[in-house]
Amino acid sequence: MKLEVFDPAMCCSSGVCGTDVDAALVQFAADVKWLLGLGAAVQRYNLSQQPGAFMSTAMVRRTLQVEGPACLPLGLLNGTIVFRGRYPARAELARLLELGKGAA
Repeated sequence: MKLEVFDPAMCCSSGVCGTDVDAALVQFAADVKWLLGLGAAVQRYNLSQQPGAFMSTAMVRRTLQVEGPACLPLGLLNGTIVFRGRYPARAELARLLELGKGAA
């Protein structure tokens, strides 16, 4: 399984840029690191740094055209939208990636 996360335009994916720290983004960055440590396939794309990934992925392109940037962050699991407009919690990520109850 492959999880692709399409982030809104931002300077970095850590959530600690500038003076306004986004706690949800900081937690999500930690959760992605945790997933990668478990061997999960996770790829993140930043709209400001990798716009080509947004345009070359039909599902993301269509969703952006219909809903606008409010749909971001957008998560695709094997090409299917599994979350939009929010970052999921670690337990939800574990469930989506079928990591089992002991992983969370």
